[in-house]
Order: sequence, then structure tokens, then C-alpha cells
Amino acid sequence: MTDQNSGVTRYSPAPGASDETIAHFLSAANAIDVAGWLEHLPQPELWTYLARMSLARRADVFGNLPLSVQANLARSLTSPDLVAIVTGMDADDRVDLFNELTPQEQARLMADLSSDDRADITHLSAYAEETAGAIMTSDFAVLGEDMTADQALGELRRQAPDAETIYRSYVLDDHHRLIGSVRLHELVLASDAALVRDLMDADPVAVSQDTDREDVARMIARYDLLALPVVDDRGQLLGIVTHDDAADAMQAETTEDFQKISTVLPFSQSVRDAGIGVLYSKRIVWLALLVFGNLFSGAGIAYFEETILAYVSLVFFLPLLIDSSGNAGAQSATLMVRAIATGDVALKDWRDLILRELAIAAALGATMALVVFPLGLWRGGPEIAFVVGMTMVLVVMIGSLVGMSLPFLLSRMKLDPATASGPLVTTISDAVGVVIYFSIATLVLSL
Repeated sequence: MTDQNSGVTRYSPAPGASDETIAHFLSAANAIDVAGWLEHLPQPELWTYLARMSLARRADVFGNLPLSVQANLARSLTSPDLVAIVTGMDADDRVDLFNELTPQEQARLMADLSSDDRADITHLSAYAEETAGAIMTSDFAVLGEDMTADQALGELRRQAPDAETIYRSYVLDDHHRLIGSVRLHELVLASDAALVRDLMDADPVAVSQDTDREDVARMIARYDLLALPVVDDRGQLLGIVTHDDAADAMQAETTEDFQKISTVLPFSQSVRDAGIGVLYSKRIVWLALLVFGNLFSGAGIAYFEETILAYVSLVFFLPLLIDSSGNAGAQSATLMVRAIATGDVALKDWRDLILRELAIAAALGATMALVVFPLGLWRGGPEIAFVVGMTMVLVVMIGSLVGMSLPFLLSRMKLDPATASGPLVTTISDAVGVVIYFSIATLVLSL
């Protein structure tokens, strides 16, 4: 079947499928596909199918359910059932579930977990959101530098059931400091007596627990890593961020950027799951603020009322001109926001970029002026055509410069540059465009 949300074809039981077909699907299909099918079922039915699975399979499928579904199901389970699932989940997944619960529900869960699991959840949940510490896992494989390849492979067999990945293991000294990493195929190909210290990559790329998760994802992509180690100020290994968790973090950051670009306050729920109250509260703030911004456009029109009454044809071109300014500004802002987010440009590049943007905007404005000049001749004669053409050049230039500069200004102020795009740039460009248009009209037509 085709997932209506993503367009990806996934195997799942057809409506009315037999019990045998469903049983085969639950046992043989990918855990992600099973979770994607189960999440749409009523909660009692969902648990009925989960309960049929082995404990390991149950924990795997449960960990791939949306967090809201996990939390709702966790609230309905008996303590032994919930503890069994949470114990079998990956360390980072169970922390995500823990953070989704209320303080009372968290206390109930922690009371029944083992001391090791309690300590691990407490440790991982203490890090600030959107940092490397918040998305790392403590399920990683470690080796000693004095081990032989044969001993290391035996140690990996022992650690593998609890490790997120063993394709790269981390080498620690006696003080738990990270001194290297070694790939599994290096151990497999080496002679039994080869020492880990001779096979490892010394001084591996690592990040601190406070590194922004977006920077973590960039580093994993840049160095083509399966996982990135996280260390504290003393170089001690705290955990690893795997490539799949980094991809999830980057997707969350991208979603947040799109929300800000549309002047919607960020929210973590999916649009499908978010309630009316949440969506209203996240959208009304900026819409209300932008109303006051649009008042400046209205004030500008009121100020030039005499010019407008004398040359009514000017009104015909007003939407065209201010929309062109806003569109040009939104283009520039979007390009700059993305470039800043990916690290393609930095604050130091502003001076060079603004000179280039000035040249590009002038060319864009001149081209658009040539397009509207004949309309000006048709609607109002040479004078109106000159006013419209000159205004088009200026408003496109100013809109583009505002759109390019605002992300840099917000970055300089330690704010998210994504806020600069879309409606905000358009509102500023509209107000400036109105003043420029009628100022030029008043000056030219009064001569």
C-alpha cells in the first residue's frame, strides 16, 4: 500500500486481512512499517497486537510509534508491562518517552525501573533541549587500547546486544577519556594479535554535550560518520549521536525553520495531532503583530491622500509594486536564511554579499520596470509610466536588501534568522514601498 502522508509504498495488511496475514506482517515486516500501521488503530487494539510480539520486538515497534501515541499507551499499561517495554527500548528513545510524560507519570515509571536504568534516564534527560546531550545515547561499544583484535571481537560480541552500533567502537583510557575509535572491519581483517592501539583512528572527531543538535547533524554529514561521540570538558566519553538520530534532529530543525519562516511560533506536535488551541496560539501572535506593521502602509497612503486623489491611476499600480518588493525581499531572505543555516555564509560575508545583492537587485528591478513601463503608458501616460518604472527599480532593490540583511542582523543579535523571512520581510517592504512610490509620484507629478 502507499502511505498517504509520504507517498512511499509500504507493505501492510489490507483492510479485512486474515489473522494469518496480520500475524505474518507483525512478525516479519520492518518495525517502522509495523508501527506506522499500528498507530492508526484504537488503543486497545494496538496493545492487543503489541502483546502478541516477543518482548524485544515489542520494544522495537513501540519505540517507532509517534511520541504522543507512546505516551498515551504508556498511561494505560500496567506497571510491569510498561517497565518491560521501557527496559527493552534504546536509551535515547526511552528518554524521549520519559520527557513526554507528566512529573507524576515519570515518578511512577522511575519507581519500578532498575537502579541502572533510573540512573541512565536521569543522566540523559538532564541535558538542555536541542543539544548533543539531549539526542545522544549511552548504548555504545567501548574497547581498551591494549586489547588484541581477537579480544576486541570477543568483547564486541558481549556488548553487541546492548549497543546501538558496533560498526565503530570507541577506545578509552583508564580515566574513561576518549583516545580513539576503531571500525569493525579493521578488527575483522587484522591478525588476531594486532593491538587496538595500532588499528584505531587517534583523536576522533567529537563534540561537547552542549553543542547544538543542528551543528551535530552537520558534522555527521561533513565527516560521513555513522555516529559522533559526545565528550565532557575532561574528554570523557558521555555518549554517541547516531546518524539516524541526527537526521531526526535535522528534520525537526528544518520543520522549526519552516514554521518561523511562515511566522508561526514553533511547536513540536505534528500538524495532524496538534489541537485547535495549539495551532491558534502559535499563529495569532505574529499575525497580530504584523497587523500593526501593516498600519504603517495605511498611514503612508493616508499621508499622500492628495496625490492619490489627483492621480487616481496610481492606485492601479500600488499592489503590483509593493508585492514585487515583498516577493524580491522574500527571495533574498530565504536564500540567506538557508545559507546561514547550512554554514555556507557567515556574518563576516555580509559586506561582500550586500554589494553583490545590490547589483543583482538593480538588474532585477530594471527588468521588471521594463515589463510594467508599457502598462504605465497605457493607464496614465509618460509621467505615470516613469513613476512606476522608477519605483519598481527602487522597491525591488530595497526589498532585496532588507531581505538579505535582516537574517544577518538577527544572527548578530543571537536570534534565529528564520524569523526574517516571509511575512515579516513583506510587511517591512510594503511599508517602505508605499512611501517610496508616492514620494516619487508627488515629486515627479508636481513638476
